[in-house]
Amino acid sequence: MLAHISTEYYVRLEQGRAPRPSAEVLLAIVGALRLTNEESDHLHVLAGTAPIRAGLHRRDVRPSILALIERAPQTAAFVRSAALEVLAWNDLAAALMEDFAGLEPEDRNLARRAFLRADSDGRPLYGISDETEFRGRLVAELRRALARYPADPTVRDLIEELLDGSVEFARLWQRHDIRAAPSLTKTFRHPAVGTITLDCDSMALDEADQRLILYSAPRGSADADALALLSLLGPRGMTAPRTP
Repeated sequence: MLAHISTEYYVRLEQGRAPRPSAEVLLAIVGALRLTNEESDHLHVLAGTAPIRAGLHRRDVRPSILALIERAPQTAAFVRSAALEVLAWNDLAAALMEDFAGLEPEDRNLARRAFLRADSDGRPLYGISDETEFRGRLVAELRRALARYPADPTVRDLIEELLDGSVEFARLWQRHDIRAAPSLTKTFRHPAVGTITLDCDSMALDEADQRLILYSAPRGSADADALALLSLLGPRGMTAPRTP
């Protein structure tokens, strides 16, 4: 009723039995369901009316951002692309997570790492306590990336690789989630410093469609002391280094 279309027609749309809806019908449904911009983009992808953009997602990181993550005091920082590639990082991020410099570029992709390159010892990825939720957020991010870059072969090939190689990814992909609860803190179980809980801040770099991720701890806390120790140990100081 809110979308000014009949119940019968709406049922046929949901069941895939109706003709492709017009832009006006989709706009009415977006309004009736009070969809966000991301959800509206995804609805147009499902309906086959999303604009075909020739653009590719960006991998170049602004020099000022590179300088910022190097200067960030006692903060593990890295930049990831729209396709979840780790593009830049500081030494503390490498010490906390893994030595990204020792990986091939394709193995610096967080989705590929989470679903296809799991640690052989069975531990959660990077020792994080919320691995299940983290994987769900990665899938939602890729859903949104596909809506923004439907013609980008890197995005499409990555999704196909994950669908073919991971039953878990395929299951989550079928849920069509495009929104996930943000992670405000993250707990790592690190082989060198033990359990460490950090504040997690994610900042959008809109001009490049990238995100800056920052892990930090309150000054004077035990977690801040653990970060300080990690900064001394460096990327090579992990007692159980991980390789893909």
